[in-house]
Amino acid sequence: EVHAAGVHLNQALKQNTVLLMAGGFGTRLMPLTDDCPKPLLKVGEKPIIHTIIENFIEYGFHNFVISTHYRSDMIKDYLGNGDTLNCSIEYLQEESPLGTAGCLSLLHPNHINHPIFMMNADILTKVNFTQLLDFHLKAKTSITMCVRNYTHQIPYGVIRTKNHLIETIDEKPTTVSKVNAGIYVINPETIKSLTKGENIDMPSLINAELKKNNSSVSVFPIHEYWLDIGQIEDYQKAQVDFISNFTHE
Repeated sequence: EVHAAGVHLNQALKQNTVLLMAGGFGTRLMPLTDDCPKPLLKVGEKPIIHTIIENFIEYGFHNFVISTHYRSDMIKDYLGNGDTLNCSIEYLQEESPLGTAGCLSLLHPNHINHPIFMMNADILTKVNFTQLLDFHLKAKTSITMCVRNYTHQIPYGVIRTKNHLIETIDEKPTTVSKVNAGIYVINPETIKSLTKGENIDMPSLINAELKKNNSSVSVFPIHEYWLDIGQIEDYQKAQVDFISNFTHE
């Protein structure tokens, strides 16, 4: 069931701010991004960032902050202040790129009364954001990072040797690694500890937290649909996937 604002009835309105990172140049997607920032590239009928915002709204989130740098005016012109989507949208303008975590330091104190969601604005996913928030609150960690499994096959026979003799041959072995899915929940205290306007990436921020307390970062495994639109092939795949994953029959 969905009521007027597009929120599922069983989803309470959430006070958490959602910070969407929309400042990148999208260089790997040229020429598509020559005149259009990556978050505004259309997948299906609408820009990626529009779908992301609607997804969060379905789970009861309504406070959005968008961090922009490249062609920020186009993003602002398209989304405005969120009125048409029944949500609130504010913007952070990065004068110089601040890395993947630096813009957290630019957030207004009003935005950080609750744990913050931070996500790259070029990811299509069906993650249940309410479950993610519940997980983070139960884990009582400073940061929760979403991870997904990435399977990599070495296309050769891998040889283990000892003193010029073969011990084993492993033919085309497959490894499964947990990789960063570009979606985080971050506690207010962590954000308040940042230096305003400092360039810092999420891995550095996470390592700094781990130095303070080695049990301060939890991982939330994603089994749902996830696609990072980094390259032209991903963009083409997104067009196909969108129909089966994001269009409501």
